[in-house]
Amino acid sequence: MEKLREMLDICIRHQTVLGYSLVSLLTVASEHIFSSVLFRCPCSSWNMLYGSVFLLVPALILFLLGFMVHARTWHLLTGICPREKRCRSGPRETSTRCCPVLMQVAARAAVAPLTWVAVALFRASFYECAASGSSLLKNLVCREKGGEACQELLFQIPCNEKLSEKIPGELQAQSQLLGWLVITITVTGYLIATCVSHCRSPVSYLQLKFQKIYWQKEWELFEIKAKEHATRLAEINTNSFFEGTNQEPIGTPSNEDWWKISSLYTFSSQEHYYSTLHKYVKTKKGNSVRSREGDQNPSGLELVDETNESNLDF
Repeated sequence: MEKLREMLDICIRHQTVLGYSLVSLLTVASEHIFSSVLFRCPCSSWNMLYGSVFLLVPALILFLLGFMVHARTWHLLTGICPREKRCRSGPRETSTRCCPVLMQVAARAAVAPLTWVAVALFRASFYECAASGSSLLKNLVCREKGGEACQELLFQIPCNEKLSEKIPGELQAQSQLLGWLVITITVTGYLIATCVSHCRSPVSYLQLKFQKIYWQKEWELFEIKAKEHATRLAEINTNSFFEGTNQEPIGTPSNEDWWKISSLYTFSSQEHYYSTLHKYVKTKKGNSVRSREGDQNPSGLELVDETNESNLDF
């Protein structure tokens, strides 16, 4: 049991890295299935389009899916239109507040598509098919030969082993070099972004660690309390319906309270708060309106809570 607990603690502590690793492994497996089972180069004038589609379109789909499954995307977008009507901030302030969040979401969503592109370039089958139909290769190879006949031979390179003995070696080398270039640019960009983020941090390293721990614990407790409160409210309403008796109402947060704690919080050294909920509790001053059972309650889609960094990575 002790070893099992230690393993669980390690998994929880490094769940972000494990999550990215799992996403990368699934992407590699999907690329292998696509390239070995589904991909068949047409060996015609469609080579360029067909190879480019298999190389780039799945990456685009994975990128969009990364946005869709990321909690912060919906946290940011849910209710943004009616919220902006009530807010005093203009489009410029709104974009300034939203852009950093969207950049973080985009960086996390780019893990799977970049893995797809890098692995596909290392295998070189997609690139070889696309390059055999490119006008650039035609200009390089067919400069002193018959144009149409040479072009038809280039189209047949991915399907003809005899023709592929001369040129595909160069195409595979080009594809693999591009794969290493994608990896190098990605790692360098991540390193630069991490360094800039830490350099511009308004707090120290240990306080930043404390903040992340606080986010995680706050979200865990919030989920527990929200489930307990929702269960209790549901029991009161169902008992009142079936038994026909008036149950004692319980206080629930008003719509305005939900809006206040649902906004994304950016840590500032000028304010000693660690989350939106923390700021709301400290600045409440006892004048918040608590609604009763008959008051307006937010719909399910409006109950968007700020998630901690560990949950956001998926």
